[in-house]
Amino acid sequence: MTDTTTWEAPGPGHWELDRSHYPGGTTPISIWLMELGMERGMARMAEDLGAPISTLRARFVNGFMYTRLVPLVGADKTTTKLPPTIVLKIAARLHPEFRRRTRTATANLAHPPGPAVVRRWETELKPEIVTKNRAFDSVTLAALADAALIEHLRALLDHALAMSELHFWLHGYDTGAVARYIVFTKAAGIPTSVAVTALAGASPSTHAPRQELAAIRGALAGRQPGSLDEVRAASPSAAALLDTYLADRASTLVTRYDIDGLTLGELPETVLASILQADDGPDQPSGNRGRGGPGDGADAVATVRALVPTSQQVEFDLVLADARDVMDMRDDNGPTVFEWPVGLIRLALLELGRRLVATGRAHRPEHALELDPDEIRHQVAGGQGPSPDELAARRDARLALARLVPPATLGPIEPKPPLEALPRPLAQIVLMITTALEELGMSGRLQQDPFVGVGIGQTVYRGRVRRGDTPEEAIEAMEPGDVLVVRATSPAFNSVLAIAGAVVTADGGALSHAAVLARELGIAAVVGAAGALDLPDGAMVDVDPIAGRVTIVT
Repeated sequence: MTDTTTWEAPGPGHWELDRSHYPGGTTPISIWLMELGMERGMARMAEDLGAPISTLRARFVNGFMYTRLVPLVGADKTTTKLPPTIVLKIAARLHPEFRRRTRTATANLAHPPGPAVVRRWETELKPEIVTKNRAFDSVTLAALADAALIEHLRALLDHALAMSELHFWLHGYDTGAVARYIVFTKAAGIPTSVAVTALAGASPSTHAPRQELAAIRGALAGRQPGSLDEVRAASPSAAALLDTYLADRASTLVTRYDIDGLTLGELPETVLASILQADDGPDQPSGNRGRGGPGDGADAVATVRALVPTSQQVEFDLVLADARDVMDMRDDNGPTVFEWPVGLIRLALLELGRRLVATGRAHRPEHALELDPDEIRHQVAGGQGPSPDELAARRDARLALARLVPPATLGPIEPKPPLEALPRPLAQIVLMITTALEELGMSGRLQQDPFVGVGIGQTVYRGRVRRGDTPEEAIEAMEPGDVLVVRATSPAFNSVLAIAGAVVTADGGALSHAAVLARELGIAAVVGAAGALDLPDGAMVDVDPIAGRVTIVT
């Protein structure tokens, strides 16, 4: 397949490979959700914040995700040569849309909108989304008639697409505030790996699973259950706590973003191991996330602040407070807004797949994951749609494509307008966007050494590599204390990381979810080590977060 597969740019301009969210072999529904949701959400975000871009666009080529920052003017053209800087300066100050966005950016930089969005998230958006998710989750799929199951799936698809758009719009406010902090600290000469330590403890939602698991363990009355049923039988308190823990998590995707990943409810042995290994961890903050306090990274805040010139420390306090204030929303956004709705789609599709198998319309239930939204909406309900062999062939082709090595970029290089050509507020917004993409691991920054990346933590950890061909294999095979090695993690990994001794990822950066989870949970990590997946399964390694290096010991 490698010799015959073509790699063409999916549209005008220059496109960069992003495997931090979808490693390859992406299903049709996830492609649909990402392409539409990202473009719409990012376009709305750019307009609201005054960014001089049209949107961040995602397109999939042979199952791999590529992104392009689409310019505000000439969005559907490839720029091969820029006008002189003086011409760009004049245009950026006279063009009506640039002028409007300059006014918007100026206002937002003077009075950051993040805190208001966080309050809205906490009091309005999240409660509404959780209510909708729970309503879908409460449906007994097996009890639905065939037509009702299709209607349920149609409603889920509409819900998930709306949530995908919201997910990316929210990221403009949470990741934007963090990116502004990183831009500030970089200008002060502080490495990002140091600067992000001051964000520790700002995300209570990241710690919540570990604390709930520890409470379940405490209710076991000294017993060592061998199954979740035995956990429930240990005591009424243990049963109630376990049911509460799983209530809003069982249907959430935890191993990846795509619907071919597993939900937490499909990993009962991992949940059990997490309970038996759980501890409370350090005290976590309650109340004001913006300022330091006992147990919430106060020492790290003081250390980083001391590196800032005295004349800039007041501004440092303000941008750090804004960054810390949005961290919990950022880490809660994905599991609540994206991974839970998409997990619900997975479970409904598997129920549909079982029925297709029973009626001879599919060979295996999981082949229903190969259907696209239009087929689900308009064909399957009427007995039409792909044949069993076609669904099987789609799956085989998708998994074969996932094994390819995709090019890092597609399309001609486009020269970027110099920041000095933009009005200062727009230049600052652009710098925040490019910094965010780089530190998230979404743009092409590669280390020379394949086992070097961004380190998180202060202590070298030695343990055995647990790596599989898929994240699901690695997680299901993991023993307490193993070093989990995956391409990347989602925010929902905090539900399964209680038994990991350390984490190593091939993709991601200092602001990626893997880095945040490791920092918040106190787990040593090296993130963005390109050769991570070449580490032999079972090998003993040292994960050195200080040097940002993974070394094979035996």
